[in-house]
Amino acid sequence: MLLKTFGWSFAITALGLIAAVLYGGWEAFGVVAILCILEISLSFDNAVVNAGILKKMNAFWQKIFLTVGVLIAVFGMRLVFPVVIVAISAKIGPIEAVDLALNDADRYQQLVTDAHPSIAAFGGMFLLMIFLDFIFEDRDIQWLRWIERPLAKLGKVDMLSVCIALIVLLITSMTFATQAHQHGGLHVDKAQTVLVSGIAGLITYLVVGGLSGYFENKLEEEEEAEHEAEEEAKRSGKQVPAVVLAGKAAFFMFLYLEVLDASFSFDGVIGAFAITNDIVLMALGLGVGAMYVRSLTVYLVRQGTLDDYVYLEHGAHYAIGALAVVLMVTIQYEIPEIVTGGIGVALIGLSFWSSVRRNKALAAAEGKADASDDKAEVASGV
Repeated sequence: MLLKTFGWSFAITALGLIAAVLYGGWEAFGVVAILCILEISLSFDNAVVNAGILKKMNAFWQKIFLTVGVLIAVFGMRLVFPVVIVAISAKIGPIEAVDLALNDADRYQQLVTDAHPSIAAFGGMFLLMIFLDFIFEDRDIQWLRWIERPLAKLGKVDMLSVCIALIVLLITSMTFATQAHQHGGLHVDKAQTVLVSGIAGLITYLVVGGLSGYFENKLEEEEEAEHEAEEEAKRSGKQVPAVVLAGKAAFFMFLYLEVLDASFSFDGVIGAFAITNDIVLMALGLGVGAMYVRSLTVYLVRQGTLDDYVYLEHGAHYAIGALAVVLMVTIQYEIPEIVTGGIGVALIGLSFWSSVRRNKALAAAEGKADASDDKAEVASGV
């Protein structure tokens, strides 16, 4: 099972490291290895959240996620995306941006750094909405009850998550503008950029998430109708045609996953510039790391890990909330990537530990219940 799920990741790792050695020697080999570890550590929470969505898809769409989705993730976000943001922010053509990436790495890095406020605002708002919608939902299983229980009650207020997200964005943009003014007003215009980019991230979440939720609800309705039709078909001996809407539902869930992965990859792409300016090594390292995140997602689904360790999804969403805050803060302040990755790993580790403790407690309670039943049976037999 492990080899079947991670086989492609192992193969791509070997090819990526070989390509790195051929491209830049053993120094390049080390850079690619570090970037791969960076991507995995920063995106582990991504895999947990993805698994919660992917388990609703059938085997066909899981394969699409591992094939077409990987191409989008690796070539789109890890190779094309850095070039696109440079082209847009510097107002140059994509060919010129590629030329800069290959021949003037320092200038390319500077342009990406200049584009960071808009990237961080877009990604931060998208991730913040994911966290808020999760934390405001009333759930049967709660991890940090002293936080989640009162917030679930507040979540009954319509559009509360959108209001809070907009307030956070407004405060962030105003704070950024104030500090820019104190430094001579050189970057006052970027406050507007932050505001527009943040609103774009919010709109993207609402559109993609809304379509995904709509078709998911439709799918559930059609599945109920299909079940009734199958029962009728058994009685009449007729065949029931496949439900076409299931494909639409899976497609929009797949689209939601891709946008989610894109938002998660923002910090990895930006953080990679702290390690190397070489776009080739960056694409190799982050691409290999993205493969492991994909494989880990499928592994969590097929092993039923989220069902066994029920707090993992909570920990991942808390990590998302932390990452959203970090991205917004990095608009003005620099935060080391090890801090970003460490927060996510710590929160998920705590949620895993809590899940293990819960499972042990449940097992012990069941053991006591069984022992009591055995004693009752013996007593009644006597």
